[in-house]
Amino acid sequence: MEFILANELSILRWVHILAMVYWLGGEWGVFQTSYHVTNPALSLDERKRHMETAYRIDILARTGIVLLLPLGLHMGKIYGFVPLLDGMGIWWMWLFFAIWLGMTWTAFLKRETDIGIKVTRTEELLRYPLVLALFVTSFMAFGGSGPIEAGEGSHWYPAKMALYAFALCIGLFLRLVMRRWTERFRILAMGPDAEQEAALAREIGQARFAAYIYWITIASVCFLGAVKPF
Repeated sequence: MEFILANELSILRWVHILAMVYWLGGEWGVFQTSYHVTNPALSLDERKRHMETAYRIDILARTGIVLLLPLGLHMGKIYGFVPLLDGMGIWWMWLFFAIWLGMTWTAFLKRETDIGIKVTRTEELLRYPLVLALFVTSFMAFGGSGPIEAGEGSHWYPAKMALYAFALCIGLFLRLVMRRWTERFRILAMGPDAEQEAALAREIGQARFAAYIYWITIASVCFLGAVKPF
C-alpha cells in the first residue's frame, strides 16, 4: 500500500498509457475486420464470425476509452488542475465511471439481445451531456474560470480534454455503425436483402473516413499528454 501511495502518479500514468494503447490498437483491429463484415461475397455465417471478432476486439478499445477520462482526471487532481476532486470527490468520480464501464461491458455481453441494444443506446445517450460538459469545462479553463485550474504552461490539459471530447463524438458515430451491424444482420439472416447490403456498404464507407480522423485525434491526445507543449 505504501508503494502504491508513493508511486500513485507513476502507476496512474502507466495504466493511462495502457488504456491509450488498447484504444488505438483496438480501433485498428475493428477497422481491418470491417472489410470482411461488409463483404457480400462471403457467406452470412462467415461475416457474422468476423463481426463477433470485431466486437471482441472493440470491447478492449471501449474499455480504454472509458478508463482514460477518470485516469486523466485523477492525475489532474494530483497535478492540482482539478481541486474539485479533493476529498470524497475522487471517490464519487470513480464510482460514476465504474457504472459507465459496467454499462459498456453489459452492452458487450448482451450484444445479441434486445437488452444489450437498449443498454448500448442508453450508454450512448449518457455520453451527450458528458461530451458537452467536457467541451464547456475545457473552454472555460482557457478563460481562467471553471472547475479546471490551468494557467500558462498548463493549457495542454484542457486542450487534451477537449480533444478527448471530440474523439468521443467520433466514437459515438462508430458505435452507431456497429450497433446497426447487429440490427442489419438480423434482417439478412432472414434472406438476401439488397437494401441492407447497400446500407452496410454506405455506412462502412462513412465509418472508415471517420476512423482516419479518429486516429489523428487519438495521436494528438497522446502528443499533448507526452509533450505538454503549452
